[in-house]
Amino acid sequence: MGIRENIESIRAELEQELQRLDDVKQLEEARQRVLGKKGSLTALLRSMGQLSPEERPAAGQMINAGREKISAMLDERLTTLKARERERKLEREALDVTEPRDLPRLGVAHPTSLVLDEVLSALTGLGFDVVEGPEIELDHYNFELLNLPKNHPARDAQDTFYVDDNIVLRTHTSPVQARTMLSRKPPIRIACPGRVFRADEVDATHSPVFHQIEGLVIDKDVNMGDLKGTLDALFKRLYGDDIETRFRPSFFPFTEPSAEVDLTCISCRGKGCRMCKGTGWIEILGAGMVNPHVLEMCGIDPDVYTGFAFGIGIERVTNLKYNVPDMRLLFENDLRFLAQFGKGRV
Repeated sequence: MGIRENIESIRAELEQELQRLDDVKQLEEARQRVLGKKGSLTALLRSMGQLSPEERPAAGQMINAGREKISAMLDERLTTLKARERERKLEREALDVTEPRDLPRLGVAHPTSLVLDEVLSALTGLGFDVVEGPEIELDHYNFELLNLPKNHPARDAQDTFYVDDNIVLRTHTSPVQARTMLSRKPPIRIACPGRVFRADEVDATHSPVFHQIEGLVIDKDVNMGDLKGTLDALFKRLYGDDIETRFRPSFFPFTEPSAEVDLTCISCRGKGCRMCKGTGWIEILGAGMVNPHVLEMCGIDPDVYTGFAFGIGIERVTNLKYNVPDMRLLFENDLRFLAQFGKGRV
């Protein structure tokens, strides 16, 4: 078979194959079989060495012409296949703008965050500034400036996480109050929110980490009536206008006199129920007048200024507000539980 017939045979065979090819990868494989280093047309070109010098020019022209035709066939088919692949991709990615779509699920604020924001909003409405401080705290601020010197018996009640002898994970946000009294001159009216840490066993009412907001007011002629008025306004904002507070004598080293503060039962509104054990009251926080010795240690003259302080456990308030029976639910991040609290801060 002559060179012309060989070229025509290669072209005809390739033309039939191209009609069957369905993707670009197969086309490139066909190109290599014909035009590659080991391709059939390349082999034909190498066979020219067997021809006489007089035959070679004509043979070279026929082979080059054949290569051009075959390349054009391959390029044309490549264009067709790419266009077909592009159409298939567009079909796969087609979006029906009239089709109803499921809206993405939006997150909601955690109930503890909702209550924290609500308490802070109420306190700032009463003129309190929000002040924060470090969670890893010096013993000096966490205990000593709060009238709890080393070896004080009241420290036994504080199950504290110690980093070393002088550094602790704060057990309350009161150190923020001490730092503020040292850095500011009265009048002072601050709310101190944040996480605190106690070495408690985990159960329905205890956790080794929880949230507090502590309030502090220092000014001239501040008294227990101011404290009760502030707490009454706060809890009426949180639970309703029919909520009342009552004070019971207690003891805290930071305050003197001190009080445990009870609240009208949220569940029965004072009528007596299982939650309040029939009393109509539930314990909510500790409070009192700032101990004069604490004022002195923080550089404030107790003969001129007086003040009150209170501390609120946010998880406690959250449990009461939303009737959450177990504190552990607030820390499990179960979306089924959290979704109950509806729209909030995202």
